[in-house]
Amino acid sequence: MNHHVVIGAGPVGSGVAVALAERGTPVTVITRSGSGPEHPLVTRVQADASDAAAITKAATTAAAIYNCANPPYHRWPTDWPPIHTALMTAAERTDAVLVMMDNLYAFGPGTTMPMAEGDTPNATGPKGAVRRRMADELLHAHASGRLRATLARASDFYGPGVIGAALGERVLPRVLSGKSVSLLGSLDVVHAVSYMPDVVRTLVTIADDEQAWGKPWHVPNAPAITQRKTVAALAAAAGTTVAVKSVPKVAVTALGLFVAPMRGLTETWYQFTDPWVADSSLTQQTFGLVATPLADGAAATVAWWRARS
Repeated sequence: MNHHVVIGAGPVGSGVAVALAERGTPVTVITRSGSGPEHPLVTRVQADASDAAAITKAATTAAAIYNCANPPYHRWPTDWPPIHTALMTAAERTDAVLVMMDNLYAFGPGTTMPMAEGDTPNATGPKGAVRRRMADELLHAHASGRLRATLARASDFYGPGVIGAALGERVLPRVLSGKSVSLLGSLDVVHAVSYMPDVVRTLVTIADDEQAWGKPWHVPNAPAITQRKTVAALAAAAGTTVAVKSVPKVAVTALGLFVAPMRGLTETWYQFTDPWVADSSLTQQTFGLVATPLADGAAATVAWWRARS
């Protein structure tokens, strides 16, 4: 059991695979297209994440399976359950630790801030509810002895490799060119963001450490600031000045009539109008992990986008 299996090759999956490979761990990356990072210790396999038999075969001697899949935003209620079930089945059959990349959606609107690992998730909307059920099923399966599992929750991603996110391709190219940026909801309430290398580091850490299993953990984030100030930090790293505008909810609702992913944003609108902060003190105290300062993360993010351009 000296290799790990990563499901998905987005920024999280690729980041985890590279981090493991660079420390000398063989990795199998599974995607529907057979894509993934190139590294001598990375093997890319074409398979569907909802195919329990295929995942089981790839993970037969694995120490851990990382669920870094990312179904289309508007298809979470239909696409997540079969993937989640298949990965739990594979973990049960192989005894590999199942490590799930999670988010904060399960807490739902009205949750007391900051959100802590032990708080009770209460989301009822389609996307929040499916994430809540997934976490509940995973932790209950671990508690019953069916399998070994853990999960890490992160907020909105930013950083090298992050493209299809709120602080991805809609923001960074405009920051680099000094053009105005449009963001959802309020620009002046605190909203935590998660730096991709910190996300990766947390996942790899909880996969290896037995004291993490059976519990949820929060990725350490830099102190939460407003969306306006986050963009200002990115602009400062880029040496530009950027005006920030707010996209009204009515515009998102109207776009949702024609663009399926936009419809999902109405469910999570509260995340951008109310404070949205996660408490990661337990993760930091338990594993010694610390968040990357925003200025450092912004500089690395800008450098990655410039190199990509």
